[in-house]
Amino acid sequence: MKLSQQSQSIIESAIQKAVSKYTCGCEQTIVTDIHIQPNPNSGELLIFNDDDEELNLVSVNEWAAYESDDFYENTERLLRTILSQMKDAGDFDKLTILKPYSFVLVDEDRETVAELLLVDDDTLLVDDELLKGLDKELDDFLKELLEK
Repeated sequence: MKLSQQSQSIIESAIQKAVSKYTCGCEQTIVTDIHIQPNPNSGELLIFNDDDEELNLVSVNEWAAYESDDFYENTERLLRTILSQMKDAGDFDKLTILKPYSFVLVDEDRETVAELLLVDDDTLLVDDELLKGLDKELDDFLKELLEK
């Protein structure tokens, strides 16, 4: 799924507006995760917190027209990229949410599909892309070690 730049901007703006509710100059006091629920039928993107409080709702027209079975896999990649860029830009630095907290992709039943981004000072979330080939490297290392 390839979204237009306009749709990507709509998603990024929706996330910024949702997290802006947790921005102030005060201490980090709120414990919550941010849940992102795209709807492949209506094209809506709902963002809410752990208390099911709606933080933002926007429409992504391109999603409503998407008819493949891999909607959540493609949406996961797209949202992960957008969130990583936002984190790198410092968009989440001044939130009053206690760390660690996550951005979580959920389906229409509000079941977790994937953890998109873990925001923490000390923890790195490892994904499949980072782990590709690790088994072979470990096997080669063990084989070389045992041969000596």
